[in-house]
This record gives sequence, structure tokens and C-alpha cells, in this order.
Amino acid sequence: MKIALIGYGKMGKTIEQIALGRGHQIVSIVDINNPEEIHSDKFKSADVAIEFTTPATAFNNYMQCFAAGIPVVSGTTGWLDKIGQVKDMCEKEGKTFFYASNFSIGVNIFFAINKYLAKIMNNFSAYDIKMMETHHIHKLDAPSGTAITLAEGIIENVDRKDRWTLETAEKTTDIPIHAIRKGEVPGIHEITYESDVDTISIKHDAKSRAGFALGAVIAAEFTAGKKGFLGMDDMLKF
Repeated sequence: MKIALIGYGKMGKTIEQIALGRGHQIVSIVDINNPEEIHSDKFKSADVAIEFTTPATAFNNYMQCFAAGIPVVSGTTGWLDKIGQVKDMCEKEGKTFFYASNFSIGVNIFFAINKYLAKIMNNFSAYDIKMMETHHIHKLDAPSGTAITLAEGIIENVDRKDRWTLETAEKTTDIPIHAIRKGEVPGIHEITYESDVDTISIKHDAKSRAGFALGAVIAAEFTAGKKGFLGMDDMLKF
């Protein structure tokens, strides 16, 4: 499979290593120093583009890929105010887009556990819910896309919670998310249910970026040749 990389930071380099190790070819690399590469013939020869950039640049990257007829796999977060436009283009114009707030297989198992626990805890109103997430200092958005996905999974299943908020200690209908940025932490997410008598918590702690990168490459393998708006549920069939 021919892959174009958009974004060549630590994640992009890890994706490159894993893709090459799985027998794929990197035909084009687009980064901040060579944005014009996205218009090149090499880029247009790709079967799929894997995009990990910034909230400010992601949507334009998608539009450039769509214009070139290249399917996109993206893990950039913080741009979701425009996701409706991407979904419309997939539905009405036959574009291909695979999005996940987190490509780690382990995190997506964690998503499923989170929803299952939330369904159980819906019946126990004595427990309040909060979340803490920790990432490296280079991460630009807060809370993380993964934390938002986890919060949405709780909101879908717990009637007494209808929205999340960032860093609030007040006991309202909100799910407070405390976001920490320090060092080179790949990603830690912990959800806590607390009552007056005990505490229940679930936690996912990523050891490195490799899990995210492997999931992105597997998603690219899954996406090539398909149409529409796709996600981890389509690939993993939870």
C-alpha cells in the first residue's frame, strides 16, 4: 500500500517506522516545512493519507486530500466543530475519511468498558463522576479528544449527566475533566465514580506512541478502497 504522511513529528515518524515494517511504502511526506508537497504527483499517487497535525491545520489538510481524491485517516483532535462538513462530503460526494480520537486498540477497548460501566452506574445516583487526563506538554488541545469521547460515552448512558466541562470542582450535571500537561507523557485517562462510602475507578495508561501509530496504520489498511465516514467501531466491530 502507498501511504502519504501529513505531519512528521514524533507520531509521524513512529507511523513511518511501523508502516515500513508492515511492508507498506511511504510515497510522500508533508510537513510544516514543505506544505506544497500536498499538491505533488507523489502525494496524489498514495492509496491513503495518514494525518496527524494540529487543530488549526487539520481541516484544510482534509480538503486538500479530498480534492486530490485521496482517502484520509486522521487522529488530529480539536477541530470537531467542522466534522459535520466532513461527514456531508463523505455522504454526498463519495469522499473517504476515517477518524478516531485515539487509534490505540487498548484505548478503544477502554471506550467499550467505559460505556458498560456507565450503564451499570446509571442506577446508582450516589456516585458522582469525574475524569483526569494527562498528556505531554506539546499537546495543544485540552481536554484531549480521548477524554471527550469517554465523557460522551458516559453521557449517553448516565441520565443524570448531560455535559462535560473542563476543570470544574462543582457538583452539577457536568462531568468535570481535569487536564494536565507535563513532560512527554503519551496519555493517561482515569474515570472515577465516587460516593460517600467508596470509590470505583478505571484507568488507561499508554506506555508509548507505538500503540497509537500501529492502530493508525491498521486503520489505513482498513480504509484503502472503501468509501464514506469510518471509525474504530467499523474496524473493530465492537
